[in-house]
Amino acid sequence: MKFILLLLLIAAVLMFISILKAKTQGAAEDGVWPFYAKNPLTTAEQQLYFRLLQAMPGYIVLAQVPLSCLLGLKKGNNDRSWFNRINRMSADFVVCNKDSSIVAVIELEDATHQRPDHLLNDAKKDKALSSAGIRVIRWQAKAMPDEAEIRAALRPVITIDA
Repeated sequence: MKFILLLLLIAAVLMFISILKAKTQGAAEDGVWPFYAKNPLTTAEQQLYFRLLQAMPGYIVLAQVPLSCLLGLKKGNNDRSWFNRINRMSADFVVCNKDSSIVAVIELEDATHQRPDHLLNDAKKDKALSSAGIRVIRWQAKAMPDEAEIRAALRPVITIDA
């Protein structure tokens, strides 16, 4: 009798574990997934995005672009090793000519960029982009540039009809 109770207890525990595992792994592929839509840009990023559009008519402005979409690797290098260095990094904004060639990358920084881990990631990002000849411009969210300041910062690399 004790043996049967022990088997029933073990079966119940195994069933409980399998139910928990199914819930944490998302259960079936055709079931409801636990995602929700969120804004891809913060309020400050939205503000700068619209200023960039106004300040730079005729140019393409892209937001939140993975560095792996902006950078290629010269032949003879270990792709995986180099791309791991920029894995999960993105540019806040990429300004492009109409032919999609990159003019500059714009980074909008807040107080979190003063943390040591952010400083290291920013240095890696700058090195990767500058190695490819891409200009990086960094602005503080607390001192966001107006349209004139945006034009002045980009004037060396683009022509804006002002």
